[in-house]
Amino acid sequence: MKTIFLRLVEAGDKAAALLRIIGDPTYAQNPQRFYVDPADFVNVPRSPFAYWISENIRRLFKELPSFEGPERLARRGPSTCDDARYVRCWWEVESAEPHGHGIWRAYAKGGAFSPFFSDIHLVVDWEPRRSTFLGFFGRPGREIEKPESVDYFFRPGLTWPRRTTSGISVRAMPGGCIFADKGPAAFAANDDSDELLALLAIMNSRPFSLLMSLQLAAVDVAARSYEVGIIQTTPIPNLADTDRAILSRLARHGWSLMRTLDGGNETSHAFVLPNRLNERVAGCGRDGIRQKLDALHNEINAAAFALYDIRQEDRTDIAGAATAVADLGEAVPEQVDDDGDVGADDDASDSIRVDPLISWLFGVVFGRFDPRLATGERTIPREPEPFDPLPSRSPGMYPEGEEPAELPDILVEDEGHPFDLATRIIAVAERVRAEVPENLRAWLAKSFFPLHIKMYSKSRRKAPIYWQLATPSAGYSVWIYIHAFSKDTLFRVQNDYVAPKLAHEERRLESLTSELRNGATAGQRKELAAQESFVEELRSFLDEVKRVAPLWNPNLDDGVIINFAPLWRLVLHHKPWQKELKLSWDALCEGKYDWAHLAMHLWPERVVPKCAKDRSLAIAHGLEDVFWAEGTDRKWDARKTPMRDVDELVRESTSPAVKSALESLVEASAAPGNGGRGRGGRRRATAFVEGGDA
Repeated sequence: MKTIFLRLVEAGDKAAALLRIIGDPTYAQNPQRFYVDPADFVNVPRSPFAYWISENIRRLFKELPSFEGPERLARRGPSTCDDARYVRCWWEVESAEPHGHGIWRAYAKGGAFSPFFSDIHLVVDWEPRRSTFLGFFGRPGREIEKPESVDYFFRPGLTWPRRTTSGISVRAMPGGCIFADKGPAAFAANDDSDELLALLAIMNSRPFSLLMSLQLAAVDVAARSYEVGIIQTTPIPNLADTDRAILSRLARHGWSLMRTLDGGNETSHAFVLPNRLNERVAGCGRDGIRQKLDALHNEINAAAFALYDIRQEDRTDIAGAATAVADLGEAVPEQVDDDGDVGADDDASDSIRVDPLISWLFGVVFGRFDPRLATGERTIPREPEPFDPLPSRSPGMYPEGEEPAELPDILVEDEGHPFDLATRIIAVAERVRAEVPENLRAWLAKSFFPLHIKMYSKSRRKAPIYWQLATPSAGYSVWIYIHAFSKDTLFRVQNDYVAPKLAHEERRLESLTSELRNGATAGQRKELAAQESFVEELRSFLDEVKRVAPLWNPNLDDGVIINFAPLWRLVLHHKPWQKELKLSWDALCEGKYDWAHLAMHLWPERVVPKCAKDRSLAIAHGLEDVFWAEGTDRKWDARKTPMRDVDELVRESTSPAVKSALESLVEASAAPGNGGRGRGGRRRATAFVEGGDA
């Protein structure tokens, strides 16, 4: 039995609109009137109350194959349940290199709205034999059955952010990746690249989005959730070989254009040069690329509407169900996904416009980026294929096997010093014919580090690779680069940089004091006071470096924030970052990150015994065989008698020098005026040093 439905969604005054429609003599022909049998709603998966949809649209769900079938499938990946432990940004670690018992593998975990291409900026700890993070999920003593999605790991496919405020944006997922719950994935039979690219075009088309929107009719349009189930039940047109070839070509071109846009983003695997240099060297005009993308989107939409056989009048009908779905023919909007990523143009503000070029110059002087691409001495590497495994380096870095003539691990802001940062940046800028601001030195001291943290933050993870250690006024800074430092770096900072600088400034203070002994002008007294203050800052800075140098033992597998945490007293110039480091340091002291190498280095008497009770910690510290054994039923149980004595292991890992330095640092941390806790802080500090519970 058919029922009359009146659509008043767009009407402001619904009561007046209803009266107007009913009183209209042409009521039967009113475009807001629909005559539908409610039983037909079941033809669309989940039976949405979509009365405004024509029979031509409903038949697509009956006559066309669903996405899920013998030739295609979609799956949702697992969550680590402990990203701080198992997930890193790719620039924090060597993603292709084994570390301890595992390997860092590319991790597709959603992201911002970005159709066709979106760089995979995360890596996850993957232990091949036990699939470590799947086996533990961050819960000591609890193991779960391996999810089915694991069988599809490392295959080339397609992925998308599961939950966004915009429309679905499907992108190519390179081979060698693990996909997550927030970044589901789709696959084609035999990993056929042409089939995947054709699907990439279809899934980024407006018809596919509109057909999905019918199934999302009951979902809040402000936060759409593109679950695997929705993808699986969305119709896919039958493709002839010629259709597949055309769609594959269009998607490949879209992938290339989007990847080229990302070539100016230095945290991307696609990075070549900052945008201004990229446009000059490669002729990559961003406005021109966006125009090509607009035309490409329109071409894909036209082809998809024809393949679905959706007529013009039906396109208008179903558009009402997708008011929140982004039109791919429009400019890509700024959208935030549920993983905290933002898809924003890096030319959004003056400060950000300055930053990419200076940041690249910064990377060049540290040996991270190759300036020969900007001078023409090296040609830009060829573009990879969409499903090629991700490289360990971006094209803008030095190729594997090549390194710059000089690879400094420490630079300073100290005019006249041979390792002065500003002087070196200016020299590189002159070499590549780039302009730098006149106030470069002051800008580096005060503004660069906050912008660098912002640039190197993804998925709520902050991972700056250039670290500024400075006096409170930032009148003197030491910069270290994480991929060049070692456990001896802070000793070198102490002995080769800060101590000589302090001696020099003390001599200058003595000279000024001597000159002004017999009287001084107001200006001279001001200069003397400033010098006295500067010398005092340097003395305090040197004391802090001496305090932390003996215990600092960096291991990048722990991640940037944990490696940086012991140095929190050396970033007084940036209070927000210091606060974050202090929170991480406190968490380390309290035993919350005992999986970290740093925790074992500082508190072996606390961590080693835990390995006997927590197999995941034993794996992290290479002690699984010592404390655990696999039974014939393939279950792991704690050994009744460990292979080695706990006390012996603790003694081997304990250093008196480290313990002494740790006690000094913890006491300083608890001192009044330094974020301490008064008398209670002193008691807790003692527990931290001794490895007891906090």
